[in-house]
Amino acid sequence: MTALSASPAIRHAGLLLLSALALAGCSRPQPTAEPLRAVKVMTVGTSAYGTEPEFAGEVRARIESRLGFRVAGKITRRQAELGQHVQAGQALAQLDPQDYRLAAEAARAQQAAALTNRDLAAADLKRYRGLREQNFISAAELERRESTYKAAQAQLEQAQAQLTTQGNQTQYTTLVADVPGIITAIEAEPGQVVSAGTPVVRIAQDGARDVVFSVPEDRAGLMKTGSAVAVRGWADGKEMEGKVREVAASADAVTRTYTVKVAIDAATAPALGATVYARPQALSHSGTPVIKLPTSALRQEGKGSAVWVLDKASMTVRSQPVQVNTADGNEAVIGAGLTPGMQVVVAGVHVLSPGQKVSIYRDKWAAPATSAIQEAVNAPVTVTPVSASR
Repeated sequence: MTALSASPAIRHAGLLLLSALALAGCSRPQPTAEPLRAVKVMTVGTSAYGTEPEFAGEVRARIESRLGFRVAGKITRRQAELGQHVQAGQALAQLDPQDYRLAAEAARAQQAAALTNRDLAAADLKRYRGLREQNFISAAELERRESTYKAAQAQLEQAQAQLTTQGNQTQYTTLVADVPGIITAIEAEPGQVVSAGTPVVRIAQDGARDVVFSVPEDRAGLMKTGSAVAVRGWADGKEMEGKVREVAASADAVTRTYTVKVAIDAATAPALGATVYARPQALSHSGTPVIKLPTSALRQEGKGSAVWVLDKASMTVRSQPVQVNTADGNEAVIGAGLTPGMQVVVAGVHVLSPGQKVSIYRDKWAAPATSAIQEAVNAPVTVTPVSASR
């Protein structure tokens, strides 16, 4: 009897236990705290601007001309060679002169014919003047003879000018250097038919030398004529001084940069075409106190840049927009948004959110800091994310 009466009670207790376990299994577990994230911070301070803007340039002659024949023809010979130094009057190339010689001979024959006609008209005029003095002819007849003489004289002068022109064109079949210099380019070869003015050789005139380089648009306005530029040779590292001689008035159509020409001493200038580096004094900020941050501290926010700033009072981080002016080596130069004394997160910036709690974590392997600033720079920071329920 006792065992049979206890059986329903046991079954009831078992059902209650099963119901409790089922309810416990359906309840939501307590949220676990997110893992702590280790980041680094640094204390903002001013430091000297270390680097100077340096541009790669090329040594060029101040005057460089492309020489070509003044007449058309076929090139039969080229005496000039690339890199050759030539003197004024030295022959550089030769055209076939045969056609021009024939034209000169024709002009010479026309001159002889015009001279004969002029002499004949002069003899007639002399005879008719004698007849006029004896009143054998009228004044009108004498005037006609005078007109005939003047026309013959004009034809003679025309023929002489034509002969001179043809003679010059015959001489133009030889291309000569008009100034001493170095041949920097060959643009035509023997056997090629060229028109008048087609460049055949390029010559860099002896004398003044320039360093030519390009600057971006935002710096072109700072380059003033006469300002100093330090020039350093790429091959030998030799330092030279120069001055800005010319700044282009318009930007290059392809690169959108402005060409700058710096005059240097020709006596100490490197060879033509040599690569050099130019450091304009007008663009130098060396020694200027600026605020610099590692590039790892920057992140993109909207259309600008921002950093995470640590608030020591509440031990939270907040987003701070900053203005990046330029780069100094591997660091970014901050123009606005930060003041000395702020603490900025320099690592792990992409895993943070505004208002996260911060606790400073000391690396057990790091040596004890000797000052508060060194401690802030060297010690990593452990950041605790703020719960969504807060």
